[in-house]
Amino acid sequence: MNLSERQDGPAQQAQTLCAHFQGIAETRMRGLPFLNQQLAVEAVGFSAQIAGENAATGVLGVLITPWFMNLIWLPENRDTLLAQGASGEHQFGGQRLTFIGADGEDIGGYESCSLFSPMFEFADQDAARQTAEQVLALLRDAPERAPERPAISRRGLLFGRVSGGAQ
Repeated sequence: MNLSERQDGPAQQAQTLCAHFQGIAETRMRGLPFLNQQLAVEAVGFSAQIAGENAATGVLGVLITPWFMNLIWLPENRDTLLAQGASGEHQFGGQRLTFIGADGEDIGGYESCSLFSPMFEFADQDAARQTAEQVLALLRDAPERAPERPAISRRGLLFGRVSGGAQ
């Protein structure tokens, strides 16, 4: 089912994403050397969220796969969804992050922000899940008044660095 046509809640949207990426894991990705065989496809913490400055509503969560960990943003207003390959920024918890529009052939559009790829830094599923939960806690702990901050890198967000630049 197409995510953009879904009227159900975050849990069902997360389940749809998992099923899509599990299919990819079992077909196109099977046997590739950059997969962490200790990991499985899992959706973590998908729930309603408001994206900073423009107060856009949607669903935010983390998708773990054996080859990546990404933040996934599913805006409620599908007219604002980024086109496949286009990038745009969203602010969560005082952090400005860059997302890229994506389109799964059987699920439709979503926006993705890479956190880790490849996934060899994680010994097991529990370690990956704990990291995903920590990222979401940071992004959902909105400051009372978000100070102006420069854009930070994905790894900077995870490791507490607030200076700009890719890492």
